[in-house]
Formats: sequence, structure tokens, C-alpha cells
Amino acid sequence: MHEFLTIGEPLVVFGATDLDQSLTDATHFKKHLAGAELNVAVGLARLNHSTQYVTQLGVDPFGKFITKSLQENHIATDYVRTTKDAWTGFQLKERVSSGDPETFYFRKNSAAAQMRTQIIDEIDFTGIKHLHLSGIYAALSAQSRKTLQYLLDKARAHQLTISFDPNLRPALWASRDDMIDTLNHFAFQADIVMPGVNEGKVLLGSDDPETIANFYLNRGVKLVVVKVGTKGAFAKNATGETFFVPTFKVDHVVDTVGAGDGFAVGFISARLEDLSIEDALRRGNAIGALAVQSAGDSDGYPDVAELEGFLK
Repeated sequence: MHEFLTIGEPLVVFGATDLDQSLTDATHFKKHLAGAELNVAVGLARLNHSTQYVTQLGVDPFGKFITKSLQENHIATDYVRTTKDAWTGFQLKERVSSGDPETFYFRKNSAAAQMRTQIIDEIDFTGIKHLHLSGIYAALSAQSRKTLQYLLDKARAHQLTISFDPNLRPALWASRDDMIDTLNHFAFQADIVMPGVNEGKVLLGSDDPETIANFYLNRGVKLVVVKVGTKGAFAKNATGETFFVPTFKVDHVVDTVGAGDGFAVGFISARLEDLSIEDALRRGNAIGALAVQSAGDSDGYPDVAELEGFLK
């Protein structure tokens, strides 16, 4: 039995090691494991939470690398399928001294984007407590949205707690309106919604944390957690209680990609351990701070001892 479940597209990322060089000019790259939902699974597994990951890979070197990496990270592969009809997606990523790096995807019509709903019927929900979803998987294809909705319906029927991170990736969507409508459609069905303030500006036209929270709470969400950039994290629940925990100071930022997923790792793991909302926000901030100090999406995620040491 496993307590945490997620679904998504894993990626092989070639991160440039040439600092402040465009992807056009960079010549040296290092291979990493990535994918928003997979990042969360990796982080939870490092904190000793049992995890299941649902995906589909191509029969290719990237797919084999991902399968091997899942096993090395102690993530269950019971629902990882392969197909000969599509390739595993991959990505290029800049290395920058400040700001967010440029990325470029090779994932259209990927194996994960073509995953059918039949795999969801194979899932044993016994013991699973939490399902985490991301807007990235919803962006891949009409089929991925169908599979995502099917899993969400099953999870609600089994009374799992469901979290949703919008994870806006405009480049993957046919239009801005389609992105907004679809992501909010999924968000309204979750128990916990975890947007950033910049995502709130896009999804509902406001970057005010409480306005963002009220927007989703008024549509049935039980708890909204808003990432407020370098300031910290804000939360509001259905009873009207509000919480705010400031962020941790980081002297040297290597790569901001993976910080939001790291926050989700901290928050979800803390709630699985029945910690308070304030402690969950604090842990989320801590893992986000650790994440930005490493080049890979999940390379900086801590184990239990490392997290305890950082928090002290």
C-alpha cells in the first residue's frame, strides 16, 4: 500500500552548465530527471512517504533512464506503462545567474500525453490518502485531460484528499482562455489549491493572496495556499482562518525551477503527518529554499535529517 499518488509526464532535462548562455549558444549540458508531479513524488519519497506514480513512457533510452531513476528514488512503478508508438518527452534548460531560466520542450504527442484511462482502472486505492495533480499534465492533450478527470473522479469516490497546483505553462496551451478555463475547472474540484501570486493574476485577474484564496474558496475548495514569491506563503481555509509564514533567506540562487514543487513537497508531507497549517507552510518554504540552491529540479530536495538540520 502507498499513501501518496500522482500522475504526470516525466521528462529528461538537459540543463546547460554554461552560465548565462542562451540555449542557442550553450554547448555543455547535464542530464536531470524532471516533471512537476514527479518532482513532488521524489521529494515525498525522500521524506519517507510511500508514493505511486502513474505515467506512460516510450521504449527509448529516456524512458529507461526515467524508470531507473524512479526505482533509485524509491517511487513505486506499478502504474508506469510503456508504448512503442510514442517517444518520452525531454527538455532543454538554461543556466542563469538571476531570474528564471529559459526552457524549451520536446514533448508534443509524447507517450505520457497519449496515456489512456484504462490504466486508472488498474489502480488499487487501498491505503492511498492523498492525490496531487498539476495543470501541466492537463495541458498536454485532450486525452491527458480526459485521463486526469477520470482519475480525479475516482479519487473523489475513494475520499482521497486532492491537491492541485496550476503550474502555468502557456507554451503548452492552444490559447490563454483555454488554459484559464481548464485549470480553474480542475482547481474547483480539488480540496487544496496551491497557486502563486503571479498565477492568480492570470487565472482570476488578481495577485492579492486573500482575493485569490476567496476566489477558490467560494467555489467549494477547502483550503487555498498562495505562494507569495520571496515574501513567504499565505493560506486561508473554508472557515475563514488565515495564515502567513515568511520565507527563508537564501544567499545564492542557482535555479528557481522546482521551487514550487518543493513547496508542495513540504506542505503535503506535513499535512500527511498531521502537522498544523503553519508548520506545513514553514516546511514548504524550507524545501522551496533548499530547491533553488541546486541545478536540477529536485536535486536540492532534502531527506528527513537534512530537513531537520535546515529548520534548526
